Amino acid sequence: MLDKDAEILLVEDDRVDIMTVQRALKKNAVSNPLHVARTGLEALGMLRGEGDYEKLDPPPVLILLDLNLPKMSGIEFLREVRADPELKSLRIIVLTSSNEPRDREAAFQYDVDDYIVKPHSFDEFTRAMATILELWDAD
Repeated sequence: MLDKDAEILLVEDDRVDIMTVQRALKKNAVSNPLHVARTGLEALGMLRGEGDYEKLDPPPVLILLDLNLPKMSGIEFLREVRADPELKSLRIIVLTSSNEPRDREAAFQYDVDDYIVKPHSFDEFTRAMATILELWDAD
């Protein structure tokens, strides 16, 4: 399980999906600090401490990334993060509604840790979050 102080960054623009992630984490007894960025640009600002954003320090141990974002797509965000020497080693799991093979292939080109299609039911979503957390048990 994640260290209880380890921070998570959720990059998601959909309010309902944000609440679903929060509920699923709570149901899995995860109380880690969760930061939410609604765009890729906002997430980069939080990671780098740019613009109006205070830098997340320490950086999050896990980023949950939606691909369908306004202003900067998830793939563009991945390209920026992986090109940045200070950010390129961050653990990123894509959590998206896209089941398109081209999106999956594009994400894995940027060394994501996993690619999970958002389940439709809350119970399935909770199980998906448990699977994500199990990945950190193995570390």
